[in-house]
Amino acid sequence: MTGKPRILYACRANGGRSVASKVLTEYYGGDAVEVFSAGSEPGDRVHPEVAAVLTALGLDVSNEVPKAFDTDATYDVVVTQGCGENCPWFRGARYSDWELDDPKGQDEKTVRRIVADIDGRVRALLGELVPGIDLPPSVFEQTATH
Repeated sequence: MTGKPRILYACRANGGRSVASKVLTEYYGGDAVEVFSAGSEPGDRVHPEVAAVLTALGLDVSNEVPKAFDTDATYDVVVTQGCGENCPWFRGARYSDWELDDPKGQDEKTVRRIVADIDGRVRALLGELVPGIDLPPSVFEQTATH
């Protein structure tokens, strides 16, 4: 990898897991990474239960809109999250599949658990892709102290 790592988070509707991953990666990675999310069957909005949890953690999801894959784009890392065989193949990208529960329609406690799982995975991925990155404390630690 040369320059900033380009990361794509891919799921079916691009309304929950991939959005949470993108928003958390942008928060922790800042200008050190380029982050994208997309879906094989994009929905019409971010799942409200996911948006509520992310907002409660102090993260802005107001500009997130589900979108389809840009098959002409290039990425260094593609993280699939439940889109199965419908995820396109991007030449040269390293693939990782994160088996995560679908947060759509779940209660707040379940969505928080899923987002906490994503949070840990995102932090680990950034530590791997951007050696020496100085990550702020987890958003879960920050909200627990307020």
